[in-house]
Amino acid sequence: MIDLVGYGAFFLTTALIFSLVTLGLNLQWGLTGLFNVGLAGFVAIGAYTSALLTTPDDAARLGGFGLPILVGWLGAMIVGGLAAALTGVATLRLRSDYLAITTFGVAVVVQLVALNAQKLTGGPFGIGFVPRPFGSLAETPLLFNLSNLAVVSAVTLIAYLALEHLSRSPWGRVLKALREDERAAISLGKSARFYRVQAFAVGGAIMALAGALQAHFTGFIAPDNYLPILTFQVWVMLIVGGSGSNLGAVIGSILVWAIWAGSGTLTSVLFPPEQQARAASLQIVAIGVMLCVILLVRPNGLFGDRPRRPRFGKRAKLAAAKSSSNS
Repeated sequence: MIDLVGYGAFFLTTALIFSLVTLGLNLQWGLTGLFNVGLAGFVAIGAYTSALLTTPDDAARLGGFGLPILVGWLGAMIVGGLAAALTGVATLRLRSDYLAITTFGVAVVVQLVALNAQKLTGGPFGIGFVPRPFGSLAETPLLFNLSNLAVVSAVTLIAYLALEHLSRSPWGRVLKALREDERAAISLGKSARFYRVQAFAVGGAIMALAGALQAHFTGFIAPDNYLPILTFQVWVMLIVGGSGSNLGAVIGSILVWAIWAGSGTLTSVLFPPEQQARAASLQIVAIGVMLCVILLVRPNGLFGDRPRRPRFGKRAKLAAAKSSSNS
């Protein structure tokens, strides 16, 4: 029973870290209409920034400043936000398809730097001994996992409430206006580029924070953690939950991660060890089937924005019938 509770806490911690990335993507795409398929790069930037700031000194590489973990998280948000802002300034004039290609290129560049800049990032071996917030509790896995879950839940709740407030603020309404009709928003004196860069930067900062959380709760990072499959997972989470809905971003992340983790467990049980690498592709198949079912049943996702349809009451119907009879 204790092991089950501990695994449940670990599962929810991972799912909520994913939900942070999905919340950042929802701000960029769901609220503003910015097609970012390079989000894995911003997650990696946050993870490596926080690791370099907080790990102890290491003669084999640069960094290792030994700063507090909270400073690492703050630094990850600042660097991730600046990287996203610079990317936005350089690319947001492009059409959505070219923007997608460019952001994907940014993610590839980040991964190549992480893979080859061994003096900075540890290269393919990554960075180990990343300090954990509750490292002293590691000998009691249940308490360790529950403590991690409490911190990640608090961070996710703060991000969720902040984004809910922003989406309902005048700033959020401008972003929605730019998403729906850019020309109309510009005609009202709103700078499309200015607001879009802001949204891209805030979303990138949230993604970087998620990367920093993941780095400190696992204690190890490597370039293989930030492959394009991460971008695929997060996009599916947003589509399933519903684009434009912060609640949908969180619920979709938990559901998709449950399918992903559950299918991975099944393949490890049902297939022999020599076939498990090939059977791992069944995880993608399971997610694809789930995505198709959701899109068929609820095309806007579980909690996505739905177009309003006019409803006519009895009085309206009677008035319409009366006017037609008089004519």
